Amino acid sequence: MQDAGSAAARRGFIAGWLLLCVLKLALAVRLPLFVDEAFYWQEGQHPAWAYSDLPALTAWLARLGVEVFGQHALGLRLPFLLIGAALPWLVVRMAAREFGANSGWQAGLLALLLPLAGSLGLLALPDVPMLLATLLCLDAGLRLLRRVDVLGAGELALGLLLGGLTHYRFVAVIAVGFVGLLMLRDGRHALRHRALWVAVAIGALAWLPLLLWNLRNADAGLQFQLVERHPWRFGGDGFVLGLLQLLPATPLLLAAMALAAWRGLRESRPAARYLALCGSGIVLGFLLLGFFADRERVSFHWPLPGFVALLPLLPAVLTGWPRGWRIATLATAAAGLGLVLGFFLMASVPAWREQTAGHRLYPANFAGWGALAEAVRGERAAMPAGTRLLAGDFKIGAELGFLLADPRIAVLDHPLNHHHGRAPQLALWGLQHDGARDAPMLLVVAATDVKFREELAYFQRLCEQVGPLPPPRVLNIDHGRQRFLLFALPARRGDGACVTPALANIDAPAAGARVERRFKVSAWAAKDVAGVRRVEVLLDGRVVATAQRAGANPWVVDDFLQGRSLDPAVPQVQFTAEVDVRALPAGTHWLGLRVTGSDGAVEDGPEQPVQLR
Repeated sequence: MQDAGSAAARRGFIAGWLLLCVLKLALAVRLPLFVDEAFYWQEGQHPAWAYSDLPALTAWLARLGVEVFGQHALGLRLPFLLIGAALPWLVVRMAAREFGANSGWQAGLLALLLPLAGSLGLLALPDVPMLLATLLCLDAGLRLLRRVDVLGAGELALGLLLGGLTHYRFVAVIAVGFVGLLMLRDGRHALRHRALWVAVAIGALAWLPLLLWNLRNADAGLQFQLVERHPWRFGGDGFVLGLLQLLPATPLLLAAMALAAWRGLRESRPAARYLALCGSGIVLGFLLLGFFADRERVSFHWPLPGFVALLPLLPAVLTGWPRGWRIATLATAAAGLGLVLGFFLMASVPAWREQTAGHRLYPANFAGWGALAEAVRGERAAMPAGTRLLAGDFKIGAELGFLLADPRIAVLDHPLNHHHGRAPQLALWGLQHDGARDAPMLLVVAATDVKFREELAYFQRLCEQVGPLPPPRVLNIDHGRQRFLLFALPARRGDGACVTPALANIDAPAAGARVERRFKVSAWAAKDVAGVRRVEVLLDGRVVATAQRAGANPWVVDDFLQGRSLDPAVPQVQFTAEVDVRALPAGTHWLGLRVTGSDGAVEDGPEQPVQLR
């Protein structure tokens, strides 16, 4: 019966693995590059042993992908897809050796269903080689608890090397693994062997390039990773962050992991105790860190190595549960994986992605890059020969660089470059641009890369960087949720006042509001220096009314625009319009504004949904 159960588990794992590989491969072909993927590609085009944000392995894998498989998204991602496909097999091997073949196949199936583990490899991110390094170190630790030999020490050295070349965060895995060995009698015995310390010494060499990079660059990488991005003071929103870190494990699977960790810590078998110590230590450590560390950037994936470390212990727990609970646990995990893959599918289909434009789930970092590249090609074709490209921030520089096969697009200084630790690297590459020019340039900026309240200050800062701005070409993606401005800059920087892009916002009706077929629109609009000549109301991209000036709006001028606006009509920035669309069908429609400046610039703003009764 045990052999029959093992065979069934084996068939289930292999079928699930094949299906998941096909799904991820199909998604990887369609899904636009995530911003970080594009920057790792750019790093790979500038070979080095370390970079400002990370060690070198992720960039090397990205370079390997495009060199071997081609300059496209799938080519870039294939090395990561292959590693991601190998990870469940490592879980199977580790669990089967320690707890039996049946447990191995079951643990492998759980590795496929665990949402963040099952989807791993779809994106070219450092979490992929980092989890590989974690599993190698865990497997080596289990071997060394049995007997210290060359195979175990070699596997440990390889895992430590890969981890040290992948991410600063791997230090947590090293620390927890070392503490786990210290807490076990067999672990302390292993630590007395010279072979283990030789492996540690080899692994330590992986950190040397990162150390040298920081020594040569005023500790910029360490400053960002350990100081600038972390407040290092207690914050109650760490509870919310902790919930976000736990939820991707799915509730029932998380409960099984907690029970498995509790039982494992009380086990007599060193292997079970070691996995329980490592898994719970990593998860609890990152949960605790969330109360003091970065809560602005994505961090829900941090505990993943800890969850994976607990997977070999789960089959013993689930075996003791009623059949209905076991099925529910697998079903909720599969549903979680489906949601993750469904999110990527939605981001890869423009029509589906557009439907999320009014929601927080909108995948901004995947959106609009292909359309932007086409717009850039068109604009450059109409400009003089020798026109150079200038990106407003590192995101645009990296994404356009990949799509235009140009890793040396100059980038203006921008808060995002510093916020993500990329500014020092751009400076080292000589790509940080000061705004001076001796040839025509096409400047591409993303208005949506700054908060709306900060847009005026950003545009005024842009004027200081590059001088007077010509009327922009506005590219609104998904109703303006992703909004790019393209400026054709002449060869020489001009003098005089700088006319910024228009700022406009609809006060009423509110986004998502239900309105009659005849309704009133209240809005404000301002444009530095030139002023606003006309404001038109758009519904689904068509002009349905022309707004009239309705007087002053001191709150907008003083609080929102913070007294910085140079619009000559200030404070008379309020507009109203009566809209009559009785011929349109009921349902969702998109309401927006078209602002025409006194300089002749015509700019369509972002849109918001309204429900016609």
